[in-house]
Amino acid sequence: MCPYGWATPPFGGPLPALSPPVFLRGTSRSNGHRHSAAFKVLLFPPWVGCTSMSDNALTHPPENPTSDGDSHSATVGRLCVVGAAVLWSSSGLFAKLPLFDGWPQETRGLFLAFWRACFAAAILTPFVRRPRWRLGLLPLTAAFTLMNVSYLTAMAQTTAANAIWLQSTCPWWVFVFSVLVFREPIVRRELIPLGFGVAGVGTILCCELGGQAVFGVICGLVAGISYAWVVLLMRRLSGEDSPWLVALNHAVAALALAPWVVWLGRWPSLLQLAVLASFGIVQMALPYLLMIRALRRISGQEAVAIGMLEPILIPLWAFLVRGEVPAWWTVA
Repeated sequence: MCPYGWATPPFGGPLPALSPPVFLRGTSRSNGHRHSAAFKVLLFPPWVGCTSMSDNALTHPPENPTSDGDSHSATVGRLCVVGAAVLWSSSGLFAKLPLFDGWPQETRGLFLAFWRACFAAAILTPFVRRPRWRLGLLPLTAAFTLMNVSYLTAMAQTTAANAIWLQSTCPWWVFVFSVLVFREPIVRRELIPLGFGVAGVGTILCCELGGQAVFGVICGLVAGISYAWVVLLMRRLSGEDSPWLVALNHAVAALALAPWVVWLGRWPSLLQLAVLASFGIVQMALPYLLMIRALRRISGQEAVAIGMLEPILIPLWAFLVRGEVPAWWTVA
């Protein structure tokens, strides 16, 4: 279990886990007592949810099924993760649709972020069971709003592959901030995947900063940094109700962006509004509910491995919609 916010890939690869969930350790309170527990921050898409889980659930895979019922339950869990990964990856579809080409490229990401947050919050709010206000929610919602806007702006300004992989630098920023800001100890074995990550991002930056997509690349990097702060702040709210945190993040993001949307005065057509509703519901809310169901049936590590489909599929959606091909340095 890595204290800096990433997990060694379950398939044993040398690269850091980029988009999969990040495993963190925190404490929660019940009946006046503090309890140490591992919990999981879902880092598949550009949103964050936190699900409390026991150490055993995170570090030990489920035992071999002893009945047809157990086997069926695990199969349902795996299918739920596959479904969630496919739906999350559809951000590469919605953000690249020609339907929104009439919106200025400079502000398209802001509009997409606003409407997606509106519909996602509306769908997730009924699932909130234990809402509770804490001061730590203020910086969390601010970081989430910045992450939401910067990621979708990167989608509009550069390739989908650049956007998702630059946002997926989150684990590296978690490492840096954990060491420099929170004074957590350095584990040397984590420096190797960190080095690979820095080399990969450096390659993208060196090749892209001289081109026309420089603003999109910077937004992608900002998305990764703000994502890291969402993770670190979420660690301090591990005892809170997961649907409450996710619904609140989206609701605050929508409220924060609303004045800009009103000031810019661009409103979607009925067709665009229907697509935006699908963006918030299909790409954001439904995958969250599928993942919660899946984590009751399979281990977190298995969910990590299956969830690697998401960053692979995002560029595929962009290719199907716009014929967008990632540059060789992004693939490398």
